[in-house]
Amino acid sequence: MVKYNTLLFDLDDTLLDFRASEEVALQKLFKDQQYTLTPEIKDNYKKLNSSLWKAYENDEIDREEVVNTRFALLFQHYGIEVDGVALEQNYRKYLSEGHHLMEGAVELIQRLHTEFDLYIVSNGASYTQHKRLKDSGLAPYFKKVFVSEDTGYQKPMKEFFDSVFSQIENLDLKRTLIIGDSFSADVTGGWNAEIDTCWINLLEQDFQHPVITPTYEIRKLAEIYELLGIESHKLGSSL
Repeated sequence: MVKYNTLLFDLDDTLLDFRASEEVALQKLFKDQQYTLTPEIKDNYKKLNSSLWKAYENDEIDREEVVNTRFALLFQHYGIEVDGVALEQNYRKYLSEGHHLMEGAVELIQRLHTEFDLYIVSNGASYTQHKRLKDSGLAPYFKKVFVSEDTGYQKPMKEFFDSVFSQIENLDLKRTLIIGDSFSADVTGGWNAEIDTCWINLLEQDFQHPVITPTYEIRKLAEIYELLGIESHKLGSSL
């Protein structure tokens, strides 16, 4: 018997391949500016971007500061003054066009849709996330999409999940599972919200939190079938 009836899915690098979409968007953005996106610049951008989003998750800065300063700060590092807001707008446009899927995502969601109530819980820009989800073909399988920009709070804040839970009818927290690739946002968020968590440890990180432990830890989406005790569309196939 399946324990859960409600599944909360993260979007980026859980169902949609954000890294692939990000790569394309950055290449287009730098081409517009007539600069070469070198491996060093890309690495510095990712480190800067990650640190800003971590600060956002910790409620140290707001989302506008993340998105409106990251490119200005990046170019400033190389002694170049740019309009960070304008670059962000162009980048956001290119990113919204990217809807690369993680391996097995379509088949998994199509299968789960028949037995579970599915929801998206994502940090990010509302328009971008909704467009990418729609363009990927996954949108019809989800009952509702919750994005931090709309809720006014972000994962892992308890307030984000309180907002989500208030909009789901007849929700049983004991039968609710959050699934995502980010320990800091998804696992910590689920722990704060007192629901079970499934960490998709794609990068096989050797990480242990002193207090928080995910209910489940997997390496790829295909492991979710067994975790939930259901078969995939391809009956009898090995996962």
